[in-house]
Amino acid sequence: MFARRLTSFFKRSSTSSSEKAGKEGTLGSFGRKAVSFVLITVTGGVALSALDDLSIYRGCSSKAMEKVMNSKAMIEAIGEPIEKGPWYNASLAVSHQRHSVSCSFPVIGPQGTGILHLKAVRNGEDSLFGFLQQKDWEILIMDALVHVPSNDGPQQTLRINVSDSDIVAPSAGTDLKPSKPEEPEKS
Repeated sequence: MFARRLTSFFKRSSTSSSEKAGKEGTLGSFGRKAVSFVLITVTGGVALSALDDLSIYRGCSSKAMEKVMNSKAMIEAIGEPIEKGPWYNASLAVSHQRHSVSCSFPVIGPQGTGILHLKAVRNGEDSLFGFLQQKDWEILIMDALVHVPSNDGPQQTLRINVSDSDIVAPSAGTDLKPSKPEEPEKS
């Protein structure tokens, strides 16, 4: 009995909806197609932008990690191996038509943790599928705020400027000291 009533209810609603569809005609169909097209286009644009940002983040962070892993000051502060923290704790700001970037991401070592801040630029041209290509970034400024816990004293928070003068060659077996600029001669 209940099944018959349910079946008759659906038959009545389907006939009334087909009458309405006939009255609305092709205008309703065109509207639905237009809305679908706009939603798919916007979703695709957002997805491409996200992929481009991910490509920029991976390029900058990998270049920065190369410098950090060879930095004597960072190795002394948080130890070796130094690893990149989770990507969801990173921030990225892109400007100047994606030729300039400011990025922050966590780094983790056995003796402590830190946050790496960098500013980088890239040279080159943009192409239609440029987000698929690896970009070569030049790091202009790179600082690290390092937190080193201590058992016997106050915990330390250090600011380390990770610059080219602090970099130790990875193949060198001896301790290399950063070179200091020579003082100008007095005349």
